[in-house]
Amino acid sequence: MPNNNEQNQNPNGEELESSRVVELEGLIAEKDEGLASKDLHISELEQAIADRDSQIAALKQSLAELDQRLTDLDNSRAQAVSSYRALVVESNPGMPEELIAGDSIEAIDRSVADAQTLVDKVRKELEAEIAGARVPAGAPQRTPLDLSALSPREKIQYAIGERR
Repeated sequence: MPNNNEQNQNPNGEELESSRVVELEGLIAEKDEGLASKDLHISELEQAIADRDSQIAALKQSLAELDQRLTDLDNSRAQAVSSYRALVVESNPGMPEELIAGDSIEAIDRSVADAQTLVDKVRKELEAEIAGARVPAGAPQRTPLDLSALSPREKIQYAIGERR
């Protein structure tokens, strides 16, 4: 005959076991819902990353195009400045070419102003020097040398040297 204790345990044991199974199934269902939620969140994040990657690629392409355009503009500017310098040198023949320099139009204009100032200063000094060294037209009057500043010995040497 089975023990009352054993009979009591079986129905309770089955109840405990079935409640435990229900509890575990509930936990599994919660975990599955959590995993589904996480999977959805991961797929959203992956989509956001893909969108960002495409934006980054587009920005890199745009940056490369802008770099190329900047290089082209720098080359054009350098060519324009070089042409401007050549034109300034040609239009100012009285200025030394070496004094006209610069890597921008403003720098070339400043160097032209500085060169013009220097040329004007040199011209004024040369004109003053030429004016001071002018010799009157015609031959100068012949006058005997002033020997009064010479010593007697120098006077004798001068006289002997003249006879030879």
